[in-house]
Amino acid sequence: MKTTNAKELQKFKEMADDWWDPAGKFKPLHKFNPVRIQYIRDKIIKHFNLSPQAASPLNKIKILDVGCGGGLITEPFYHMGASIKGIDAVDKNIKIATLHAQKNNLQINYQTITIEELSKTKEKFDVVFALEIIEHVDNPDFFIKHCLKLVKKNGLFFGSTINRTMKSYILSIIAAEYIMKWLPEGTHNWKKFITPHEFMSFLEKDNLSKVMDVTGVEYSLIKDEFSLNSSDLRNNYMLYSIVN
Repeated sequence: MKTTNAKELQKFKEMADDWWDPAGKFKPLHKFNPVRIQYIRDKIIKHFNLSPQAASPLNKIKILDVGCGGGLITEPFYHMGASIKGIDAVDKNIKIATLHAQKNNLQINYQTITIEELSKTKEKFDVVFALEIIEHVDNPDFFIKHCLKLVKKNGLFFGSTINRTMKSYILSIIAAEYIMKWLPEGTHNWKKFITPHEFMSFLEKDNLSKVMDVTGVEYSLIKDEFSLNSSDLRNNYMLYSIVN
Protein backbone atom coordinates (compact mmCIF):
# COMPACT_ATOMS: atom_id res chain seq x y z
CA MET A 1 0.00 0.00 0.00
CA LYS A 2 1.21 3.51 -0.77
CA THR A 3 0.02 7.10 -0.32
CA THR A 4 1.37 8.82 -3.44
CA ASN A 5 -0.76 9.32 -6.54
CA ALA A 6 1.11 9.84 -9.83
CA LYS A 7 -1.47 12.24 -11.28
CA GLU A 8 -1.48 14.37 -8.12
CA LEU A 9 2.33 14.50 -8.04
CA GLN A 10 2.39 15.63 -11.66
CA LYS A 11 -0.10 18.44 -10.92
CA PHE A 12 2.15 19.89 -8.26
CA LYS A 13 5.29 19.39 -10.30
CA GLU A 14 3.74 21.53 -13.05
CA MET A 15 2.76 24.27 -10.57
CA ALA A 16 5.95 24.21 -8.49
CA ASP A 17 7.52 27.34 -9.96
CA ASP A 18 4.66 29.42 -8.51
CA TRP A 19 5.06 28.49 -4.83
CA TRP A 20 6.36 31.86 -3.66
CA ASP A 21 4.26 34.05 -5.97
CA PRO A 22 1.36 35.43 -3.85
CA ALA A 23 -0.58 36.17 -7.04
CA GLY A 24 0.25 32.84 -8.68
CA LYS A 25 -1.26 29.36 -8.63
CA PHE A 26 -0.91 29.08 -4.84
CA LYS A 27 -2.67 32.37 -4.15
CA PRO A 28 -5.29 30.69 -1.88
CA LEU A 29 -2.56 29.25 0.36
CA HIS A 30 -0.89 32.66 0.70
CA LYS A 31 -4.24 34.09 1.79
CA PHE A 32 -4.92 31.10 4.08
CA ASN A 33 -1.49 31.19 5.73
CA PRO A 34 -2.13 33.82 8.45
CA VAL A 35 -5.16 31.93 9.82
CA ARG A 36 -3.58 28.50 9.88
CA ILE A 37 -0.29 29.80 11.30
CA GLN A 38 -2.06 31.58 14.16
CA TYR A 39 -4.27 28.57 14.94
CA ILE A 40 -1.35 26.13 15.05
CA ARG A 41 0.98 28.48 16.93
CA ASP A 42 -1.60 29.11 19.67
CA LYS A 43 -2.35 25.40 20.16
CA ILE A 44 1.34 24.45 20.33
CA ILE A 45 2.13 27.18 22.85
CA LYS A 46 -0.79 26.20 25.08
CA HIS A 47 -0.12 22.45 24.92
CA PHE A 48 3.60 22.68 25.69
CA ASN A 49 3.14 25.54 28.18
CA LEU A 50 5.39 27.93 26.24
CA SER A 51 5.66 31.70 26.48
CA PRO A 52 3.77 33.53 23.71
CA GLN A 53 5.82 36.68 24.43
CA ALA A 54 9.18 35.00 23.81
CA ALA A 55 11.20 36.10 20.78
CA SER A 56 11.38 32.44 19.69
CA PRO A 57 8.33 30.89 21.38
CA LEU A 58 8.75 27.47 19.75
CA ASN A 59 12.40 27.05 20.67
CA LYS A 60 13.29 23.35 21.15
CA ILE A 61 10.02 22.20 19.55
CA LYS A 62 10.73 19.67 16.78
CA ILE A 63 8.26 19.85 13.88
CA LEU A 64 7.65 17.82 10.72
CA ASP A 65 5.81 19.46 7.81
CA VAL A 66 4.40 16.67 5.61
CA GLY A 67 3.77 17.70 2.02
CA CYS A 68 5.64 20.95 2.62
CA GLY A 69 5.55 22.08 -1.02
CA GLY A 70 7.68 25.20 -1.42
CA GLY A 71 7.87 25.81 2.33
CA LEU A 72 5.02 28.30 2.85
CA ILE A 73 4.28 26.94 6.32
CA THR A 74 7.73 25.55 7.07
CA GLU A 75 9.52 28.90 7.00
CA PRO A 76 7.18 30.81 9.37
CA PHE A 77 7.59 28.14 12.05
CA TYR A 78 11.35 28.16 11.59
CA HIS A 79 11.23 31.88 12.34
CA MET A 80 9.38 31.09 15.59
CA GLY A 81 12.42 29.10 16.75
CA ALA A 82 11.25 25.59 15.92
CA SER A 83 13.55 22.89 14.60
CA ILE A 84 11.55 22.01 11.50
CA LYS A 85 11.85 19.47 8.74
CA GLY A 86 9.87 19.59 5.49
CA ILE A 87 9.20 16.55 3.35
CA ASP A 88 7.47 16.19 0.00
CA ALA A 89 7.16 13.44 -2.61
CA VAL A 90 7.70 15.96 -5.43
CA ASP A 91 11.44 16.56 -5.84
CA LYS A 92 10.88 19.88 -7.64
CA ASN A 93 8.97 21.21 -4.62
CA ILE A 94 11.88 20.32 -2.34
CA LYS A 95 14.40 21.97 -4.67
CA ILE A 96 12.37 25.19 -4.71
CA ALA A 97 11.87 25.12 -0.93
CA THR A 98 15.59 24.51 -0.37
CA LEU A 99 16.63 27.29 -2.73
CA HIS A 100 14.25 29.77 -1.08
CA ALA A 101 15.58 28.86 2.35
CA GLN A 102 19.20 29.18 1.23
CA LYS A 103 18.54 32.62 -0.27
CA ASN A 104 17.24 33.74 3.11
CA ASN A 105 19.95 31.97 5.16
CA LEU A 106 17.47 29.62 6.82
CA GLN A 107 18.72 26.31 8.20
CA ILE A 108 15.74 24.14 7.26
CA ASN A 109 16.04 20.42 6.62
CA TYR A 110 14.14 19.51 3.45
CA GLN A 111 13.92 15.99 2.04
CA THR A 112 12.23 14.29 -0.93
CA ILE A 113 10.60 11.28 0.73
CA THR A 114 7.13 9.81 1.34
CA ILE A 115 5.56 9.62 4.77
CA GLU A 116 5.61 5.82 4.77
CA GLU A 117 9.34 5.80 3.96
CA LEU A 118 10.14 8.30 6.71
CA SER A 119 8.04 6.41 9.26
CA LYS A 120 10.40 3.44 8.88
CA THR A 121 13.12 5.49 10.56
CA LYS A 122 13.40 6.06 14.30
CA GLU A 123 12.95 9.81 13.93
CA LYS A 124 10.23 11.34 16.14
CA PHE A 125 8.74 14.84 16.34
CA ASP A 126 6.89 16.90 18.93
CA VAL A 127 4.48 18.14 16.25
CA VAL A 128 3.51 16.90 12.78
CA PHE A 129 1.63 18.97 10.17
CA ALA A 130 -0.40 17.50 7.29
CA LEU A 131 -1.94 20.63 5.81
CA GLU A 132 -3.89 20.69 2.54
CA ILE A 133 -2.45 17.32 1.55
CA ILE A 134 -4.77 14.51 2.63
CA GLU A 135 -7.16 15.31 -0.24
CA HIS A 136 -4.30 14.64 -2.68
CA VAL A 137 -3.10 11.25 -1.39
CA ASP A 138 -4.22 7.68 -1.92
CA ASN A 139 -5.25 5.59 1.10
CA PRO A 140 -5.77 8.56 3.47
CA ASP A 141 -6.23 6.32 6.53
CA PHE A 142 -2.87 4.67 5.82
CA PHE A 143 -1.36 8.14 5.33
CA ILE A 144 -2.61 9.37 8.72
CA LYS A 145 -1.44 6.21 10.47
CA HIS A 146 2.11 6.84 9.27
CA CYS A 147 1.94 10.54 10.19
CA LEU A 148 1.02 9.59 13.75
CA LYS A 149 3.88 7.06 13.93
CA LEU A 150 6.28 9.98 13.70
CA VAL A 151 4.79 11.92 16.63
CA LYS A 152 6.19 11.53 20.13
CA LYS A 153 3.80 10.40 22.84
CA ASN A 154 1.72 13.40 24.00
CA GLY A 155 2.82 15.27 20.89
CA LEU A 156 0.48 17.05 18.49
CA PHE A 157 -0.84 16.35 15.01
CA PHE A 158 -2.38 19.15 12.91
CA GLY A 159 -4.42 18.63 9.78
CA SER A 160 -6.37 20.89 7.44
CA THR A 161 -8.38 20.03 4.35
CA ILE A 162 -11.70 20.50 2.55
CA ASN A 163 -14.98 18.87 3.52
CA ARG A 164 -16.95 16.86 0.96
CA THR A 165 -20.16 18.89 0.73
CA MET A 166 -22.17 20.78 -1.85
CA LYS A 167 -20.78 24.03 -0.43
CA SER A 168 -17.20 22.85 -0.95
CA TYR A 169 -17.98 21.80 -4.51
CA ILE A 170 -19.35 25.26 -5.28
CA LEU A 171 -16.67 27.28 -3.47
CA SER A 172 -13.49 25.21 -3.72
CA ILE A 173 -13.97 23.89 -7.24
CA ILE A 174 -16.52 25.90 -9.25
CA ALA A 175 -15.62 29.29 -7.75
CA ALA A 176 -11.90 28.85 -6.98
CA GLU A 177 -10.93 26.98 -10.15
CA TYR A 178 -13.42 28.04 -12.84
CA ILE A 179 -14.75 31.48 -11.85
CA MET A 180 -12.08 33.25 -9.78
CA LYS A 181 -9.25 31.27 -11.43
CA TRP A 182 -7.34 31.08 -8.14
CA LEU A 183 -6.26 27.53 -8.99
CA PRO A 184 -5.72 25.67 -12.27
CA GLU A 185 -8.78 23.72 -13.38
CA GLY A 186 -8.63 20.17 -12.08
CA THR A 187 -6.48 20.97 -9.03
CA HIS A 188 -9.02 19.29 -6.76
CA ASN A 189 -11.14 16.18 -7.06
CA TRP A 190 -14.32 16.56 -4.99
CA LYS A 191 -14.57 12.80 -4.49
CA LYS A 192 -11.20 12.83 -2.69
CA PHE A 193 -12.31 15.47 -0.15
CA ILE A 194 -12.41 14.18 3.43
CA THR A 195 -15.25 14.84 5.86
CA PRO A 196 -14.44 15.83 9.46
CA HIS A 197 -15.99 12.55 10.65
CA GLU A 198 -13.71 10.55 8.35
CA PHE A 199 -10.63 12.54 9.36
CA MET A 200 -11.42 12.10 13.05
CA SER A 201 -11.98 8.36 12.58
CA PHE A 202 -8.52 8.04 10.96
CA LEU A 203 -6.92 9.87 13.90
CA GLU A 204 -8.75 7.98 16.64
CA LYS A 205 -8.58 4.52 15.08
CA ASP A 206 -7.00 1.97 17.44
CA ASN A 207 -6.69 4.74 20.02
CA LEU A 208 -3.76 6.28 18.12
CA SER A 209 -4.67 9.84 19.15
CA LYS A 210 -7.46 11.96 20.61
CA VAL A 211 -8.97 14.78 18.56
CA MET A 212 -9.09 17.95 20.66
CA ASP A 213 -10.62 20.47 18.27
CA VAL A 214 -12.19 20.82 14.83
CA THR A 215 -12.89 24.29 13.48
CA GLY A 216 -14.10 25.65 10.18
CA VAL A 217 -12.41 28.26 8.01
CA GLU A 218 -14.32 30.66 5.80
CA TYR A 219 -13.35 33.22 3.19
CA SER A 220 -14.84 36.73 3.09
CA LEU A 221 -15.01 38.16 -0.42
CA ILE A 222 -15.55 41.64 1.03
CA LYS A 223 -12.54 41.54 3.37
CA ASP A 224 -10.53 39.32 1.01
CA GLU A 225 -9.34 37.19 3.92
CA PHE A 226 -9.89 33.89 5.68
CA SER A 227 -11.09 33.59 9.28
CA LEU A 228 -12.04 30.85 11.72
CA ASN A 229 -15.69 29.85 12.06
CA SER A 230 -16.21 27.00 14.52
CA SER A 231 -19.87 26.64 13.59
CA ASP A 232 -19.38 25.97 9.88
CA LEU A 233 -17.28 22.99 8.76
CA ARG A 234 -18.86 22.71 5.31
CA ASN A 235 -15.83 23.91 3.34
CA ASN A 236 -12.30 24.31 4.73
CA TYR A 237 -11.57 23.08 8.24
CA MET A 238 -8.63 22.45 10.58
CA LEU A 239 -8.21 20.04 13.45
CA TYR A 240 -5.61 18.78 15.87
CA SER A 241 -5.13 15.75 18.07
CA ILE A 242 -2.91 14.62 20.94
CA VAL A 243 -1.02 11.41 20.17
CA ASN A 244 -1.28 8.56 22.67
